[in-house]
Amino acid sequence: MAKAYLIGQVTVHNPEGYTLYSKHVPATLAQYGGKYLVRGGDCTQLEGNAQGNRRVVIEFASRAAAETWYNSPEYQAIVPHRKANSEGHIAIVDGFEG
Repeated sequence: MAKAYLIGQVTVHNPEGYTLYSKHVPATLAQYGGKYLVRGGDCTQLEGNAQGNRRVVIEFASRAAAETWYNSPEYQAIVPHRKANSEGHIAIVDGFEG
């Protein structure tokens, strides 16, 4: 079974309000086996146009685990804080099994 990765490209419009979201995400991830690989940090756009100024990559054991976390009551309870204070592009991508 391939791992899956949640990839987020986010532009934060209100850092104070966004903090209400970001400080609670790690606890929701722990329950579903999610692990941050990238959380913010400097980014150099090499090609194309960026779809946000903040990047996030979260690893899960499987697509099912990623979807279960995303749809969980714990995570969905804090999503309104993200949406009210940022604009984002979020995707789940299957990992490569070579």
